[in-house]
Amino acid sequence: MIDPRTFRQTVGEFATGITVVTTLIDGTIRAMTVNSFTGLSLHPPMVLFCVGKATKTGQIIHAAPGFAVNILRQEQQELSTYFAGGWTRPTPPPFTFLEWEGGPRLDGCAAAIGCEIDAIHEGGDHWIVTGRVLAMHRLACAAPLIFHSGRYANLGATFEAEILVSGF
Repeated sequence: MIDPRTFRQTVGEFATGITVVTTLIDGTIRAMTVNSFTGLSLHPPMVLFCVGKATKTGQIIHAAPGFAVNILRQEQQELSTYFAGGWTRPTPPPFTFLEWEGGPRLDGCAAAIGCEIDAIHEGGDHWIVTGRVLAMHRLACAAPLIFHSGRYANLGATFEAEILVSGF
């Protein structure tokens, strides 16, 4: 039998970026931090993310027409904590959502992908949500926020050196 904690720690050795997935349902913006996100298909352009069935978003995702995946910058760690439900301060960190295709776009994010929901599949205690890409947004030279082994990390000098080498 696989121990859930050990499984989570083992999977956590895979470094991921951090996103905030947003959707608009009945005029209300729903947002949650997600690191289980990936590109799915080039033709047609599709992505997927996974959401726990027991979460607020997981319980209402079937009512959403679309979503936006907002890829966070290194400087947006507070937003990741806030939208993950771990914020302990009395006031939230500053942020603004912009009306956008698929779902609200987080102003200042490194990149965003707006999608219409294509399908929602069972995946154990999670939903696997696939979306067809409607719109994309990208900032130049934005260092991504990274999560590894249960904590935030950054690429620091490595990212800056790559920008210089690649001419990005």
